[in-house]
Amino acid sequence: MPIPVHALAHRPLPPEAVAELIALPTAPRAPGGVDTFDAVEAEMRQRGWSWQHELVTDSYRTGYGHLLCTDGESPFGDPEARHFVVFGELYPVDPDDGSMTNGRWLYDLMDDWQRLPGWTGRRPSTDQDCEAVLAQAAQAVTGHLGTPPERTLPSSEALAAGPPLTQRIWRTPTHALVLGPAPDNGPYGYLTHLQLSCTPLSCGPELPPADDEEGLTKWISAHVDW
Repeated sequence: MPIPVHALAHRPLPPEAVAELIALPTAPRAPGGVDTFDAVEAEMRQRGWSWQHELVTDSYRTGYGHLLCTDGESPFGDPEARHFVVFGELYPVDPDDGSMTNGRWLYDLMDDWQRLPGWTGRRPSTDQDCEAVLAQAAQAVTGHLGTPPERTLPSSEALAAGPPLTQRIWRTPTHALVLGPAPDNGPYGYLTHLQLSCTPLSCGPELPPADDEEGLTKWISAHVDW
């Protein structure tokens, strides 16, 4: 039986958006490597980006309509920064909440996600709906990289709230790509991102073997959890 989800909002992730994310660490920087506000603004205008502070703290809306966040001073040209792009948002059912509502205000937040340009929503939803969104995104990553994921495993509730969903891992020579559910990390902390992250391989140890599910979960957490 499909596990219920209160609501799901998403926008498809195309291969071009994957390519843009992967290229961010090596994007040209401002002269002298100084990313002034004006330099970042100019690069954003060229890419069709805009600022977005409400749904994900200190984030950007890309030209492909997704939300992107970075822990660097600028999203451009920092090979040590972590980046993630959110292409879906889900409001998971909390089985420990007898009312199964978790607060009407969260539905209002899901309305805000669904109103983003090009986004669509489903309410109620299921884990299978979420898996379909992730599968489409996985096709985009595989299509760009030309290789299937190196590791595939179910998500852990310790990492992200909601039903267990498929997590997929790819690697470039320098970065880890992790596709799957992740905590929203604010401003509200109760919803779950469906995201693709691009983080330096140096954030964690060597990739564990495919049968080490606990080790893989820790590896993912080391790379994507801020």
